[in-house]
Amino acid sequence: MQKKGYNFYVYIMASTSGTIYIGMTNNLERRVIEHKKGVINGFSKKYSCNKLIYYEHYQYVYDAISREKEIKKWRREKKQKLVAKLNPHWNDLSKELFI
Repeated sequence: MQKKGYNFYVYIMASTSGTIYIGMTNNLERRVIEHKKGVINGFSKKYSCNKLIYYEHYQYVYDAISREKEIKKWRREKKQKLVAKLNPHWNDLSKELFI
């Protein structure tokens, strides 16, 4: 039996002060808009993490969940290096993608 593929994303949001939030979603656009509007209570709302600075696409949910957990365990320096490879200036990537 072949698994059906979908779209899943691991993403990193940042605040203007550099606080980062790592999450996983099946709808990146919707989730980024939720962060920007602050509609979901929690860490990202408390620290105003509303700028999309990094994301990765996955076809299978278990791959995305594993990657999210892996990145969350890293030290801050390693997370910063990951972001710097794709987005060295921490620009808001959502502006280019969909907003």
